[in-house]
Amino acid sequence: MSVRCLVVENDPTAGLGHFAEWLTDGGLALEVARPHAGEALPDDLTGYAALVVLGGHQPAYPAPDGTPASPWFPALESLLRHAVRERVPTLGICLGAQLLARAHNGTVAPAAAGPEIGPALVAKRDAAEQDPLFAPVPMLPDVVHWHGDEITELPLGAVLLATSTACPVQAFRLGSAAWGVQFHPEVDLPTFAAWVAAADDPLPERAGVDRELVLSQVEQLQDDLFEVWHPFAIRFAALATGSLTPPPSVQPGRRLPLLGS
Repeated sequence: MSVRCLVVENDPTAGLGHFAEWLTDGGLALEVARPHAGEALPDDLTGYAALVVLGGHQPAYPAPDGTPASPWFPALESLLRHAVRERVPTLGICLGAQLLARAHNGTVAPAAAGPEIGPALVAKRDAAEQDPLFAPVPMLPDVVHWHGDEITELPLGAVLLATSTACPVQAFRLGSAAWGVQFHPEVDLPTFAAWVAAADDPLPERAGVDRELVLSQVEQLQDDLFEVWHPFAIRFAALATGSLTPPPSVQPGRRLPLLGS
């Protein structure tokens, strides 16, 4: 029997992509909340077995005057705190990962090395070998990027799971059942093609990439991406359905350095 998973869509151009099918294959009944279209977020996750927070064009951090980049972000951060506190399996993707970090006193800022656009490799950390989502992932998995900001400091007690030279925080776990990934394991080719075709998005030019070339590279990588991130999505669904056990809660400690083992 399917169990309910709340999906928060922050941007109409950044939907579930492949995860619409993959998470359903894993036994989740997906219920999408679209606050960008005026839909309200729930106050808590009563009745839901999992939470997925998708990406978007907005910065996770507020304007200099304190105004949130999107009016629903304070409520969404509250929901993310509830998820971690109640150990509800949670996955934040790109902006979703940044909001997960900020909701727990991490920091987000423009990426020091500039935007990351298109395919790349990330490197698993030693801690990932004990992680239920990341342990089976290859040491250097292929990923797809589209972001101009990065997490510059992880929350207290977070576990860094994957990194790269350009962006030190590529994946992390917070508590026993909340994960954030800076890349886009969910993105399908039509969605990526739409991002590439959006002439008003300056990220590709800032990253120094050719739009047609990067689309071709992502297209060629589709089989390799499926082999890694389809099982990843199935494992996340298994956490929500109870057929996979999360690790014990991480005890609070010092803020983790972003580099080193």
